[in-house]
Amino acid sequence: MPKNKGKGGKNRKRGKNEADDEKRELMFKEDGQEYAQVVRMLGNGRCEAMCIDQTRRLCHIRGKMHKKVWITAGDIILVGLRDYQDDKADVILKYMPDEARLLKAYKELPDYIRLNEGIAGDLDEDEDGPDNNYIEFGDEDIDQI
Repeated sequence: MPKNKGKGGKNRKRGKNEADDEKRELMFKEDGQEYAQVVRMLGNGRCEAMCIDQTRRLCHIRGKMHKKVWITAGDIILVGLRDYQDDKADVILKYMPDEARLLKAYKELPDYIRLNEGIAGDLDEDEDGPDNNYIEFGDEDIDQI
């Protein structure tokens, strides 16, 4: 008898007909909610996020989003605050990059929030300031080694 090589039948291969490419309505925060930026992922459906009110909170990713919406460090999320625990919150929504730019344009997010413009968004190649930690070697330096 042959071994099962796949992860499921034809229904799994067919997948769900989700249309994530469509434009969705931009959700603004209400009372009891806050904008936050993910600092780091902790695993087990949790993340650590820095909220706009300068509070670092442990956030729980709700089951509807778990394994369907991938959240990474630096993403802008909408969290629901808990009445009984101030240091914990629940992730309600993850904003797509264009939605996060719109929030910043509408002045919902403060200016000090840095949106992910790429992996090396904060590195400038032309920067030769005192904080530059790069060492340049010339051809004559290689001959001396």
